[in-house]
Amino acid sequence: MKSGKIFRRSVLLISLFVFKTGWSQTVFGKWKTIDDRNGMAKAIVEIYKENNLLQAKIIEIVEKGSENALCTKCKGELKNKPVLGMKIMNDLRKNNKGEYKGSNMLDPEHGMTFRGKIWLDPKDNNKLKVRGYLAFLYRTQTWYRVIEE
Repeated sequence: MKSGKIFRRSVLLISLFVFKTGWSQTVFGKWKTIDDRNGMAKAIVEIYKENNLLQAKIIEIVEKGSENALCTKCKGELKNKPVLGMKIMNDLRKNNKGEYKGSNMLDPEHGMTFRGKIWLDPKDNNKLKVRGYLAFLYRTQTWYRVIEE
């Protein structure tokens, strides 16, 4: 009898582990960006996979007065283009630490492209860490998962 209880509990624990692993959160989805300097919400970004690489684009601007912002500081083909709909992460690759890294992360407010990485906060899968590097300096923002009901 005792071994039957142990067996059922073992099966339950294994099932819960498999369920949790299979349904664990990923970086993909919609995220609310927060300016790390003033704490203001800026935009909603959708992170998605294309050709097995991470991409991200701005799908909504939530900062009041910036809804029709143009990328005035951008160079090349992005110069004076609408920020809404703009692709801000291109072709980031996943490493063995669960981070996505790449050299094509755009900050449309400053018109600069950085190398960087993103990863889920290990303490809260509804927080995304977004880090951009300029030489040996870096800045990290925390973005918040948009939970749709």
